[in-house]
This record gives sequence, structure tokens and C-alpha cells, in this order.
Amino acid sequence: MRRLFLLLSHIVTFVAGIALGIYLLPVLVAESAPPPTAVLDVERSASFRGEFRTDLKGSDLLHWGEGEVFVTPRQIAHRGRLSPGPDYKLYLAPDFVDDEASFLAIKEKSLRIGDVKSFSGFIAPVPEGVDVNSYSAVVIWCERFGKFISAAKYR
Repeated sequence: MRRLFLLLSHIVTFVAGIALGIYLLPVLVAESAPPPTAVLDVERSASFRGEFRTDLKGSDLLHWGEGEVFVTPRQIAHRGRLSPGPDYKLYLAPDFVDDEASFLAIKEKSLRIGDVKSFSGFIAPVPEGVDVNSYSAVVIWCERFGKFISAAKYR
């Protein structure tokens, strides 16, 4: 009985350690937020604005975003916070979505802009030749786990 208890306690500790590592590793290696003045520069030249909200249907305690999003023809900036996690990607989407199923339905029509490496704001360059007017929302998506994080309608 004692051996069974020890085995189970070790298994539980091992699994908890892996789960904690998956959550904490991105936090430990996250890049610093961009300087507020850099985000302000993007805000001033923004053609569009949007908002990440924590009350979206697909957001939950571990997967959420909040704050403002600014979109220019050359850059997308975020002032706010995202729940930490691995392998976050920024997408331009043709329609606003608020959960995983809705995003999966339009993911092929969406354009991946790049990686999100900071959980307290970011600035991402828009690739050459991309027309932000052809899209209406930005989406943060966890590619590794196929999980919706947040979205903001900007047009």
C-alpha cells in the first residue's frame, strides 16, 4: 500500500511539474514589452483600432487578452496584457470571431502575421504586400495547442 501511494504521489508530482513548466516557460523566456513611446507612435498613425476583451465566448481563466490594438498599413501594436502561454501567433482575419470553432472555420482565409513573444504588449510588422483593409479583425491563437486566446475587431 505504501509503495502504491509513493508511486501515485510521484506520478502526480511529475504531471504537475510538466504542466507548470508548460505554463511558466513562456513567461520566463518572454520578450520585454515594447517601449510605450513606440506603441504611442503606432497609435498616432493607426488607420484602425480594436479592443481585446476578457469576456469573449472562447476566453477563459487561462486564455484571454485585454487592451487596445492599433493597426496601420505597416504595423500592428497592442497595449495591454495577454495570458501567458506557448506558441502564440497573430493573425489577420476576414471576420471577427470570439471562440475556437469560429476561428477554425475561417483560419484558412486568415493570414498569419507572426509570433507574439510578449504578454504585456507587442508591435508586429505587417508583411510587405499585405492590405490590412482586406481584413477586419486580429486574432491571437495558440498554435501548439490549437487554442483561441483573444480577438479584436478593428474594421
